[in-house]
Amino acid sequence: MLKLFLLSFLLFLGCEQKPTNGPAKIHWDRDMCDRCVMVLSDRKNTVQLQHPTMKKTYKFDDIGCMVLWFEEEKIDFKDSAKIWITDAITGEWIDARSAFYSSENVTPMAFGFSAHASKESIKEGSEILTYDEVVKRIK
Repeated sequence: MLKLFLLSFLLFLGCEQKPTNGPAKIHWDRDMCDRCVMVLSDRKNTVQLQHPTMKKTYKFDDIGCMVLWFEEEKIDFKDSAKIWITDAITGEWIDARSAFYSSENVTPMAFGFSAHASKESIKEGSEILTYDEVVKRIK
């Protein structure tokens, strides 16, 4: 009986699919931020990145946590990592480096930056920032 259980368990683990070139599945209200360990529950401000060679995924509840994690942990692959963030309107994953950002939003860690796939989805009169500008402000 124990052998059957162990075999079933190993088969289950072997069937788990790991993403190779896209964002990983988020287990909302269960996965935790790799920096502050807060549960990921905000579907409009979550960030994840993938190590460029090992394909390990790191998840963050706010872009501010990711930027500070890069600095605090002295991450050497920060410029080559694939980074995705959820669009503030649709909640779909978009490339964080090509996204447009608005400021003064309510975000999980109060950094206030939300991503948008296009400039047109940002409220008229709002400040529009690039990824690099957001990173500089967070630092």
